[in-house]
Amino acid sequence: MCRDVGTARNDREILAPRIRDQRRDQLGCDTLTAHAGGDQRVFRIPGAATQYLAHLGSFSVARAILALLATADTLDFDLGRFHFRTFPSCASNARVVMGVPMLFLSDNAASVHPAVWDALQSADAPDSPYDGDAASAALDERFSDLFGRPCAVLWVATGTAANCLALASMVHPHGGVVCHEEAHIEMDEGGAPGFYLHGAKLILAQGEGAKLSPDAIRAAIDPIRDDVHQVQPHAVSITQASEYGCCYRPEEIAAIASLTRQRGLALHVDGARFANAVAFLGCTPGDAVGPADALSFGFIKNGGMSAEAIVFFDPVLADVARYRRKRAGHLQSKGRFLAAQLHAMIEDDVWLDNARHANAAAQEIARACGERLMHPVEANELFVRCTAAERDTLRALGFGFYDWGADAARFVTAWNTRDEDARALAQAVAAL
Repeated sequence: MCRDVGTARNDREILAPRIRDQRRDQLGCDTLTAHAGGDQRVFRIPGAATQYLAHLGSFSVARAILALLATADTLDFDLGRFHFRTFPSCASNARVVMGVPMLFLSDNAASVHPAVWDALQSADAPDSPYDGDAASAALDERFSDLFGRPCAVLWVATGTAANCLALASMVHPHGGVVCHEEAHIEMDEGGAPGFYLHGAKLILAQGEGAKLSPDAIRAAIDPIRDDVHQVQPHAVSITQASEYGCCYRPEEIAAIASLTRQRGLALHVDGARFANAVAFLGCTPGDAVGPADALSFGFIKNGGMSAEAIVFFDPVLADVARYRRKRAGHLQSKGRFLAAQLHAMIEDDVWLDNARHANAAAQEIARACGERLMHPVEANELFVRCTAAERDTLRALGFGFYDWGADAARFVTAWNTRDEDARALAQAVAAL
């Protein structure tokens, strides 16, 4: 049986014969490929199957398509590249026909970068299981070169696991972690820190832009008595870039690190969008993380598939985390596929190029938002004041995003955000 048209991509010699013999029901329903923007949804033209049923009869789908070419308002046809709206070889065409919005929901929804797919394919060969493969063994040296100091790197599949396993290596069950009251580990990890840390407490602090300062940390921990009746702080966790897309400058991290050293606390950096922070700051990765003890280095939001890195700058913590990773069920038997993703993203600065593109798209939109912006746009997130009616207007225009409370919206750009989509959103916001 002929393969689906959607898998033919842009090769005219392959595509034309498959159109000729394609099953009749494929005109109304087909599957998008990763090449078509990574949107693995069902491709359907509303009413197509019934609207053109007369053409199908005893004819091939190819003849039906030729008949459809007469309706220019229905088809977006490029003869030179054989692109139709009826086929998913053109991502922009598929997006319009399917009604898929211009997505600013989350960078988690972005497609996987081609370099990662290539690396996964290359890794599909026999090697030692778990983390004994060559790619996993090479991570320490690779990341040590990146940060300019020795480090030990463990891969895990999720950012939640990266955060919690890093903290679990620093904090005893009877201890606590100081974090911002809107930190991801507090607001968006479903109690995972308590689970992985066996009951250790999160000690909440405040700060503008979801950032902590030495004074905010002191305000949270100074009232705690040094006795067995109260939870003692063992670590501080900051987010780079923060949950509101604000970046810590190197001197700000240095000031926090000075305090943590004075108080005997470990310092963890949640770097789910670390790449965006480095791209904005224009500094080295080492400067962007400062003298932290551990970094959860995010890759999935930035074009990775299923791999995050826990970067330990203290090898003792890494030794503890290896046992905890196994106990938590995150020591994957084919770890080479996670290690391969990390190498692919670091190679040739793919991670930075991706972040720069996402940041640039966010800036394009930010310039149109003016006083609507709730926080400075320093990474790839925008928090924009707009009413429910204004949000309805934007959604009606085809933009997908999340509400942020009753009177605001959050827009997130990604490594693959199209320039035209960012411009369209900027224009739409400006017109509200």
